[in-house]
Amino acid sequence: MAARLPPVWKRFSSTITTRPAPPKGHHHVSLPDHVFPKGYSLTGLHCGVKKKPELLDLAVILSTTERPASAAACFTRNAFKAAPVMISQEVLQLSDGRARAVVVNSGCANAVTGKQGMEDAWAMVRATDGLLARKDDGADTPGTLVMSTGVIGQNLPISKIISGIQSQAQSSESSTLGTGFAAWERAARAFMTTDTFPKLRARIFTVGGREYRIAGMDKGAGMIHPDMGAPAPSGQLHATLLGCILTDAPVSPRSLQSALTYAVDRSFNCISVDGDMSTNDTILVLANGAAAESPEEEIDEGRDAAAYEAFRDELTAFAAELAQLVVRDGEGATKFVTVSVEGATSYADAHKIASRISTSALVKTALYGEDANWGRILAATGSVPLSTPLDPTRVSVSFVPRDGSAPLPLLVNGEPEKVDEVRAKEIVSAEDLEIRVELGLGTQSAKYWTCDFSYEYVRINGDYRT
Repeated sequence: MAARLPPVWKRFSSTITTRPAPPKGHHHVSLPDHVFPKGYSLTGLHCGVKKKPELLDLAVILSTTERPASAAACFTRNAFKAAPVMISQEVLQLSDGRARAVVVNSGCANAVTGKQGMEDAWAMVRATDGLLARKDDGADTPGTLVMSTGVIGQNLPISKIISGIQSQAQSSESSTLGTGFAAWERAARAFMTTDTFPKLRARIFTVGGREYRIAGMDKGAGMIHPDMGAPAPSGQLHATLLGCILTDAPVSPRSLQSALTYAVDRSFNCISVDGDMSTNDTILVLANGAAAESPEEEIDEGRDAAAYEAFRDELTAFAAELAQLVVRDGEGATKFVTVSVEGATSYADAHKIASRISTSALVKTALYGEDANWGRILAATGSVPLSTPLDPTRVSVSFVPRDGSAPLPLLVNGEPEKVDEVRAKEIVSAEDLEIRVELGLGTQSAKYWTCDFSYEYVRINGDYRT
């Protein structure tokens, strides 16, 4: 291995052991059919965006209820928003927060593609709209949300994508649409780019004594540092974060958007692989009410605050589980690290510091080298401007092992501890660990999930297009 390293790396090969990322396939689990929400039909297929025919590159997700589902989304705040981001924002505005379908392609991001990219995204919307007869929502109202992921600056092979979508028509013998685990897994695989496993989860939850189901899939392994918000009025890069969450709970569009914005701020906006924000980051939620007794009994924060908060908290916990899968699959990652910042005067302050630590190249490379260099954590912490100025004499830092054993204090109220270096090495050598920072200023806290930087990350991103 060392003989093939570039000269600048050879200097370190004698002191830092290069090692592959641990196996990650165990994070993909089989799920029973009964945990998936009612009223959805979906699939994943190969349509030709990717060169290898065994790789799925198109997901089609349909809500089959009579009434369009409530829909909500959070999109990237990157100035170079991809065509599917802008089109999905427009669809939500035109439909007043209702949708019937989602279509996703991988292998090409359809970003920075000018007018042609916009036309291609609309073509995907129209083709998917054609799979479901719309009865009461108006023939001119688009009902499909669209997402794309892959290389930036290249046009979609749109004719292949349209043919793939049309192959899923109800009258087509080639349709693979389904409702069970196999169909959900195919859709999740069609999201993947540099991901090593499909990210799919589902669970049953209760609100107001009534049982509902929620399931979701996401993708992402590189170009991960999302900063997403609710829909706003109207160099080659790769990868992105996409997620689609589906529930059979009845939720009003405005409350679904409110719940999703809250959830994303505490989940997908709290992860980082490499500190780079994508042009395509999108999280979508559909709530079709298929498990409701009546279509009119929608959960709404104005009518029943307790029911809304219960749903919001379920969505937040579920989104956090999906978001953490992205970090665990970080390109070349060998560590999964929770960064906890406590004792801040505001959530925003705690979030800023957690983000800064999680994106510090010095912290992340030390984690890969299994070097308990906690001074880098302090340097990152102190570099963030806060609403209440930091008092170094009140700051404490510790490593927290994930096996339940005692935390290891490194700094207590600004005074360095006599650290057991052997124990510190043991903790940072584990696959999972926590960095805990106590600011001593208030009662607010935030968490971030991140990973280390490895040689493999550089290799993957150095030859992504080749």
